[in-house]
Amino acid sequence: MRGKEKIGLIGIVSSLFLVSMIFYPAASAEVVPNWVKNTALWYGEGEISETEFLNAIKFLIESDVIVLEGNNSEVTLIDTTGQVLIPNGNFDITSSGFYIPLNLEVSPGTTVIWRNDDSVPHTIQSQDEFGEIIGLFNSAPLQTGEAFEFKFDEPGVYNYFCSLHPWRVGIITVR
Repeated sequence: MRGKEKIGLIGIVSSLFLVSMIFYPAASAEVVPNWVKNTALWYGEGEISETEFLNAIKFLIESDVIVLEGNNSEVTLIDTTGQVLIPNGNFDITSSGFYIPLNLEVSPGTTVIWRNDDSVPHTIQSQDEFGEIIGLFNSAPLQTGEAFEFKFDEPGVYNYFCSLHPWRVGIITVR
């Protein structure tokens, strides 16, 4: 998402929150967890992903902290991309640098993007539920800063690992 779009989204969410506070005084700052209060800032600074930001807004709506007036239809946030981060230190068998998130849950039709932020190359290799390699998706070695993407069209649980560091495993759950 580009800077202007990000600022616009933050402005809309802030406006919704402000309007809900004015028209619904029962919704007070005390009922909003600290992590939610800082979410717009973290998103604006690039510390969290768009999906994490939207999930926080969804939480506010579902918790009736932000109340949307209208046709009373259910609010559905649609995101057609998901992201898995390969953090720095992931190659070290003794580190806790697992994939972030370890289990990404997405809807059918979502394109998942793995981004290597580690200092060494990694691969993304699909495997079945028994740990056997399958040819569903398989990346070339990803250098630092490179990404690999795959579109998941069918519901299911998809296991993967790094063939260079086989102790690093992850899951994509498509519901």
